[in-house]
Amino acid sequence: MMAIPVQAVGRSVIGLVVAGIVTALGLAFAYFAGINGKTAFGYPIFFVCAAVAFGVNWLAFIPAAIAQQEKYYDLVGSLTYLSIIAAACYLASPLDLRAMIVAAMVATWATRLGGFLFMRVGKTGGDSRFDKIKTNPARFFTAWTLQALWATVSASAAIVIISSSERVEPELFFWLGAAVWFAGFAIEVIADLQKSAFKDDPANKGKYITTGIWGWSQHPNYFGEITLWFGLLIMAWPLLSGTGFLVIASPVLIYLLLTKVSGVNLQDKQGDARWGDDAGYQAYRRNTSVLVPLPPKKG
Repeated sequence: MMAIPVQAVGRSVIGLVVAGIVTALGLAFAYFAGINGKTAFGYPIFFVCAAVAFGVNWLAFIPAAIAQQEKYYDLVGSLTYLSIIAAACYLASPLDLRAMIVAAMVATWATRLGGFLFMRVGKTGGDSRFDKIKTNPARFFTAWTLQALWATVSASAAIVIISSSERVEPELFFWLGAAVWFAGFAIEVIADLQKSAFKDDPANKGKYITTGIWGWSQHPNYFGEITLWFGLLIMAWPLLSGTGFLVIASPVLIYLLLTKVSGVNLQDKQGDARWGDDAGYQAYRRNTSVLVPLPPKKG
């Protein structure tokens, strides 16, 4: 009988503990953020939606773990958003104009980004983030659980709007938030399309993009992502009270993760590894805004 390394067992136990903590935090966040809204089955609708988010990812984890395959991870992420928005709409119906528009916004964003990421993984053949964890079921399970938490928190402002027991006619916050969301969505879409076209051109193989909106920002796609969730928070603001203000965590968490944890930091590290000795790349890094699109510096 083959002995299982103690170190592997330890990592598995830690992974399961982390997954349990993540689940508890996600459900608690959803319960208190949605406690002032409508209820279903005796719980805030937001809490039910969070449970759906975890359920979708845990079900998807089973075949993914068996195949040790992360190919559908981002696609399931999009399905998670679509599932919790659909659940919120169904349980909170009838909806007012603000809720219907916000639901359409999130659904549009999730469908577009999920399809884009799925096709990108198809082109590259895999996602390097999972190389070391997909062979360890417990750690892999944690990744799927974290995705459920990410969806729950990031979509929190939208779900609070949809499930709110208070209805407010479109006013300044609605229009301002919608404008911010559309600006962020447009920037993200344009950035992704420009980078995809750049990479698809054989003449650009091995090169880094500095054209289009990428000439004004090193990470315009991340700026767009952060901006659109801030827009939804603005739209939700008139409906927030008490612990409902926990949804402020939505754009804040996305900003911190994309700028301090995995997004900007990871991309910059990979860029430095490939082009760190390239004078042109160093000039680009030095003269181009890291996040907010701004005219490049001269020199």
